[in-house]
Amino acid sequence: MMPSTQIPGLYIVGDGIKKRCVYCAESINKGSTIELCPVIILSKKDTEMIHKTALHDYYFLWDLELGSSAIALGFGSLYNHSEQANTAFDIVPADDMIRFTALRDIPAGEELCIDYIGLKDTGATLWFDVEED
Repeated sequence: MMPSTQIPGLYIVGDGIKKRCVYCAESINKGSTIELCPVIILSKKDTEMIHKTALHDYYFLWDLELGSSAIALGFGSLYNHSEQANTAFDIVPADDMIRFTALRDIPAGEELCIDYIGLKDTGATLWFDVEED
C-alpha cells in the first residue's frame, strides 16, 4: 500500500502578488512528510521547450546528467519560494515522485514555502527578484 500522498488540510489561497500560495490548516511537526507528489518526467528536449511556456515557473530539475525535469502533481509545483523556507523537497527517482517535508514546526495558517535553489551546487539562480515578507 502506498503511503498517504498529503497531510489533510492543505489549501490554496491567492494573495494578489504570488497568485497561488499553499497553506496548512493544521499544525505540522518538524520532519513530517507534508506531501508525496507523483511527477510527470520531461525529457531534455521537453525541458528545453518548457522555457517557452507558462510551465517554466512550475518545473523541477530531475536528472542533471540527462537534462530532464519534472512537473509535480498535487500541490508540489505550486509551493512558492522563500530563502527562509519551512519546507524541504527531495527528489525520489525510484518512485517517480518528490517528497515535501517540514523543516521546522509549522503552525496552522502558515504558507508552505520551499527554497527553489535547494541544490546550491548546481549553479542555478532564481529567474525573478525575491521579495520576502
